[in-house]
Amino acid sequence: MEICADPSSLEGINWWMCYLTTGKHQAFYLSFGTVLALLAFTAPVVMVLGFGGAMARKSRIPPLRWFGLAYTNIVRGVPDIIFFLFVPIAMDQGIEYLRHQIKCPDVLEPIRQGSDFVVCTIAKMPLGSSPQWVHEVYGFSLALIAFALVFGAFAANTLYGAMNAVPRAQLETAEAFGMSERQVFWRIQVKQMWVYALPGLSNLWMILIKATPLLFLLGVEGIVYWARELGGSKTTRFTYPHPDWRLYYFAFLLVFYLFMTWASENVFNRINKRLSHGQAIVGADS
Repeated sequence: MEICADPSSLEGINWWMCYLTTGKHQAFYLSFGTVLALLAFTAPVVMVLGFGGAMARKSRIPPLRWFGLAYTNIVRGVPDIIFFLFVPIAMDQGIEYLRHQIKCPDVLEPIRQGSDFVVCTIAKMPLGSSPQWVHEVYGFSLALIAFALVFGAFAANTLYGAMNAVPRAQLETAEAFGMSERQVFWRIQVKQMWVYALPGLSNLWMILIKATPLLFLLGVEGIVYWARELGGSKTTRFTYPHPDWRLYYFAFLLVFYLFMTWASENVFNRINKRLSHGQAIVGADS
């Protein structure tokens, strides 16, 4: 806007209008979309990993069952922050290592040089010449995988417990009516388990929401990064000087997360009512 050409001459509402529409503030607003995109993409992947992990734990094939147990127990036993930092670094270096072996077979220098990880220029991910959006999508993808692996293990444990919570009498009744083991599992056990899984899954969703501020640790410029960047005190060297406003920026984030959890709780309450409709009360007198 032309009015914003000389910020030093602005006062009152005009100053605020120009200040809140700067390029950095637009990036701040877009970062809320990054959080919502992470939740939207991570949730289905978590459910797939969770269901797969629960199925692996119930498998009659020992190696598959051991893998399911190892996945859920190891991930649940290690602090989340370690996985959030380890997975992106390990995947990034693993991809670059493979690209280095394929694209630069003539390079004889070791990749590990002390504490440095050095690959040829064309093996970098992404390439230095790639546009900014490629770097952002790549970092976001690594973050998504890290979140999915961590929360997938918790979802697997929740779904495994829910499968086992389905009353055995219902399964035996289905078997008595001639259903095969596969039919009993998909038509009875899987359909009935959601009532038992929903409380744990709703808590897991709330924890996932509260974990999104950790995006800045993974190199993704999320809402916490921009709130800290924009809220910090700016001297006269900056276009829009102001004192330390981090309290107000983080207060805004607090309201945002409270709204997210409130809306999520209402949605889960409605889902629970729908799933519980017509369900027999476990342990009730016949």
